[in-house]
Amino acid sequence: MLLTLDTYRLLGRSGLRVSPLALGAATFGTEWGWGAGRDEARRLFDLYVERGGNFIDTASTYTNGSSERLLGEFTRDNRESLVLATKYTTLRRPGDPNSGGPHRKSLFASVEASLRQLHTDYIDLLYLHVWDFTTPVEEILRGMDDLVRQGKVLYVAMSNVPAWQVSRMQAIADLRGWSPLVALQIEYSLIERTGERDLIPMAREMGLGVMPYSPLAGGVLTGKYSRDDLTATDGAADDGTRRSVTLANGTLTERNFALVDVVKEVATELGRTPAQVGLAWTLQNPGVTAPIIGARTPAQLEDNLGALEADFTASQLARLDEASAIGLGVPHDLLAGDFGRAVTRGDLKLETRR
Repeated sequence: MLLTLDTYRLLGRSGLRVSPLALGAATFGTEWGWGAGRDEARRLFDLYVERGGNFIDTASTYTNGSSERLLGEFTRDNRESLVLATKYTTLRRPGDPNSGGPHRKSLFASVEASLRQLHTDYIDLLYLHVWDFTTPVEEILRGMDDLVRQGKVLYVAMSNVPAWQVSRMQAIADLRGWSPLVALQIEYSLIERTGERDLIPMAREMGLGVMPYSPLAGGVLTGKYSRDDLTATDGAADDGTRRSVTLANGTLTERNFALVDVVKEVATELGRTPAQVGLAWTLQNPGVTAPIIGARTPAQLEDNLGALEADFTASQLARLDEASAIGLGVPHDLLAGDFGRAVTRGDLKLETRR
């Protein structure tokens, strides 16, 4: 089915309507050595909103706070029409350990900072950005619920948290009458499909809309890199650019270039760009609500929005799935194989197989 930015979807178990592509604002500001300056960021924002987009994603420390500050400036005339999502937990002041982390002190201080930077009195969607395996889940959930009750936050969500912890938190929130989680942000793309093992099935079961970040794998799925980058010796691994980040992440591999070859083939057949194919593929997963697109220029954003019009054949989807396939691991592969089918049929003789 072809989509538009105003083909709104419900976010998880909430009644909140959001666009099928979220605008990522980590590119708003140039403090990290790449990104869009104020005027370019304004053009990105205006283009997205004019097309009917209403879902914008940022974080308290993106581009050292410039991302939120620019959004605060851009949204002054249409704040009520937009769904602003931000995150907390990343360190806001070097040397101050309590200026980061999921705990209550960090949570409340970060939200107050975001409210000031965004020039608003409420946040539509607040994510815990990065799990730390330290803070008790009850402390996190109670703090989030307090902010909802105060009207400073409307909905709460998780990002980069193990599936078992998220499901545990959702159960606790339900049992105690605290604000439920409505969204889960994870890295997910044709190159990074490990979320299919537990995170995405858990999210569907527990009522969380999945928001994939890096759906183009840092630009690898756009086809802008080549196999020559595998052996580059020009010092690009530490020059602070997006390319250096991609190199450092180990995303440039022969396996991934073989996958990009298939993406390019399908793009040619559809008359689309590789980026549109990569983004459109994530939208085929029924657990996905809205991939987050991180364009740096209006041309890139225009191209990304074209993914809403891409329509695959069954054969094309099968080729993409085969080229990007991963093992699901224990117990998923076991249950999907002969053993699982035998148990389903009632052939319990195979249950004793080792």
